[in-house]
Amino acid sequence: MQAVVISGTGLYTPPFSISNEELVTCFNAYAADFNAAHADAIGAGQCAPLEASSAEFIEKVSGIKSRHVMEKDGILDPARMVSRIAERGDEQISLQAEMAVAAARMALERAGRTAADIDMVVVACSNMQRAYPAIAIEVQGALGIAGYGYDMNVACSSATFGIQNAVAAIQSGQARAVLVLNPEITSGHLNWRDRDSHFIFGDACTAIVLESAAAAGSACQFEILETRLQTSFSNNIRNNFGFLNRFDEAGVGQPDKLFRQQGRRVFKEVCPMAAGMIKDTVERAGIDVTRLQRLWLHQANLNMNLLITRMVLGRDAEPREAPVILDRYGNTSSAGSIIAFHLHQDDLPAGALGVICSFGAGYSIGCAVLRKR
Repeated sequence: MQAVVISGTGLYTPPFSISNEELVTCFNAYAADFNAAHADAIGAGQCAPLEASSAEFIEKVSGIKSRHVMEKDGILDPARMVSRIAERGDEQISLQAEMAVAAARMALERAGRTAADIDMVVVACSNMQRAYPAIAIEVQGALGIAGYGYDMNVACSSATFGIQNAVAAIQSGQARAVLVLNPEITSGHLNWRDRDSHFIFGDACTAIVLESAAAAGSACQFEILETRLQTSFSNNIRNNFGFLNRFDEAGVGQPDKLFRQQGRRVFKEVCPMAAGMIKDTVERAGIDVTRLQRLWLHQANLNMNLLITRMVLGRDAEPREAPVILDRYGNTSSAGSIIAFHLHQDDLPAGALGVICSFGAGYSIGCAVLRKR
């Protein structure tokens, strides 16, 4: 079986950033207005008052200090609390495709490749801005790539699932090189009025070029030694938005049409699953887990990552061993582990071993064991 490498990565960071302090100011203004407007119902015990938030609370429970978004003024308007982004005409490139194209160009440059070298485009992310045509095919057209493309959604694990699909396509001879893209506009599915989750997500897009090791010529390459995927159905992370919502008008606009989770259950159930998956995948690659020099984990919650690395390594990880980017990016869903990989790979020496691991709704978990060439 021919070896496959990651030969280039790219990152698109949106132009706007929202600090915890900005977010809290808006949320608390909304909460105060809500409590004032519902004072009689609250006094009669018919409605619970909204509790104020704080920057300290957000950082303590998540490790997040800020997040990037595609538009911030609408989010920070207490009367609106959702981005103001105008729809584009069908003849214009879509917002998600625009992000993907920007990240793709960076990845192609780092890989030393052009559009003519790519045979397959996969857009893998947690939310698509439309049902069809596929965003991947739009990106393919915008970049001038022949071959084929498709979209896939495995929530926060979409990138690692996309990597596995790319590896299979290259090893089977279906594609010489594959572009995996993760354009996450998570600000669109976040309930900014929910104190327990309004701070979680941020927007970003990552890109990965994969190709056969024999053909790769970039300066920085990581051979994929082993991949493994796992899913197990759970309702603990869910978003019910979809085109079937129109069947029942009573549900339109309800909170369940945005992101929601039972955070404590997710923490308790996912951490051991992710740690077990990492150890098993590394073992299947014939590697002792103590030889890992880098863990690029899904950037959902700092406390989760600290526990997972402790369960994998049997000790607390050094900051360089499990780099954190969610403090400034927030949870960018499928893009998070790839952002960490993109920003924290160049310092590793040849032969260094690492693992990319993502985990999220589904439940879904994906792992890829890498060795720097």
